[in-house]
Amino acid sequence: MTDTPAPLHDRRMLEALVCPVTQAVLTYDAEKLELISKAAHLAFPIRDGIPIMLVSEARAVE
Repeated sequence: MTDTPAPLHDRRMLEALVCPVTQAVLTYDAEKLELISKAAHLAFPIRDGIPIMLVSEARAVE
């Protein structure tokens, strides 16, 4: 699998997602291809344009 940026039309879909832990709004990091939950201090990866919203796949962020 390769990481590819989400196409522009997918940004609306990304904006509709919330953190699976806190239900808080997520921030899209286009450079790292991640959705960041500031409330949970987690970064969820986006692989092949698909957000992986599993806590086991997330990385901890400060």
